[in-house]
Amino acid sequence: MLKKKVKQLAKKYFKDTIDVRRHLHAHPELSYQEVKTGRYIADQLKAYEITHEHGCAENGVVGLIEGKNPSKRIIALRADIDALPIKEKNDVPYKSKNEGVMHACGHDVHTASLLGAARILHQLRNEFEGTIKLIFQPAEERLPGGASIMIKEGVLENPAPEAIVGQHVHPPLEVGKIGMKPGKYMASADELFMTVKGRGGHGALPQDCIDPIAITAQIISALQQIVSRRANPTTPTVLTFGRINSTGGATNVIPNEVKLVGTFRTMNEKWRKKAHKLMRKTAKSIAEGMGGACKFKVIKGYPVLVNDDELTAQVKNYAVDYLGKENVVDLPIRMTAEDFAYYSQELPACFYRLGTGNPEKQITSPVHTNTFDVDEDCLELSIGLMAWVALQQLQEA
Repeated sequence: MLKKKVKQLAKKYFKDTIDVRRHLHAHPELSYQEVKTGRYIADQLKAYEITHEHGCAENGVVGLIEGKNPSKRIIALRADIDALPIKEKNDVPYKSKNEGVMHACGHDVHTASLLGAARILHQLRNEFEGTIKLIFQPAEERLPGGASIMIKEGVLENPAPEAIVGQHVHPPLEVGKIGMKPGKYMASADELFMTVKGRGGHGALPQDCIDPIAITAQIISALQQIVSRRANPTTPTVLTFGRINSTGGATNVIPNEVKLVGTFRTMNEKWRKKAHKLMRKTAKSIAEGMGGACKFKVIKGYPVLVNDDELTAQVKNYAVDYLGKENVVDLPIRMTAEDFAYYSQELPACFYRLGTGNPEKQITSPVHTNTFDVDEDCLELSIGLMAWVALQQLQEA
């Protein structure tokens, strides 16, 4: 009976949720700049008569929906609200009005979905016991990550949730389906900044120089061997350098220095720490051995995202009950990263994927591209499922 009510309300609020998503998509804001977005979310919650506070981590919004016996069990639902520095190429009525900024990772869908789910849950507040905490989080796309800031500012306290659930759009998965994976699901992500110093000079007289490009080539090769020769084969590890440039080089000029930036990702926190030391030591040793020097800086990013085994199994069962077994799929690990991982380090967490693709409608572009979009039919499913998962979680002992 309750499931039927959830589905009826999801259908009822479907069009409104599309309108919310389109407003958010047309008015994207970058990480740490989500001033209007946060205000809009707060205004929506106010219109729904949902208790909330605006200002956690500056632009974040936290809402509370209390059922009967509010302290019996508390669970949290999370959505991220920031956009990316991408110029949108889609020709749609809700195209970004903020030049060079785009919801290319689906955070507009996440936010609209949580608002829609909140509306359903508030409508059903007299039919459950416990409290649902709504977390609208800024700055997922940039370090140190809005999740870490909200946690430091007490978002997991007063009241303290016993579990947290989040979702993310997934274009490879067709609309109408969701996917998840228990255990380690998404990688840690660190940013690497390296400067290799040598002594520049004429390209025809390398014997009079210390060539930082030659040194850099040796370093890159050696660092990749750390991944292939030092990492446990059962521990997925990725090292990628995305940009290399030199200062003052030319066809016949050896430069004084070379700069590199890259990313290091893995699924094991202990290996992550060890690999940082190995990379620094290897790079500096090679540079010094060839007469140069190397500055190697690691900025630690998001940790490994771990889906709690028990909670994820429960969420999977709820989803099968709500959608049918054929619409719930198992997913492999991903070497992408998410600051939802910070929550997963603090309490049982489940982060699942929402199917948003539709080849027949030519909606297939990956996230972080300038043609990304979703089949908005996903929104009826997303708001209903998220509400259903919350209601079922509150009934767990």
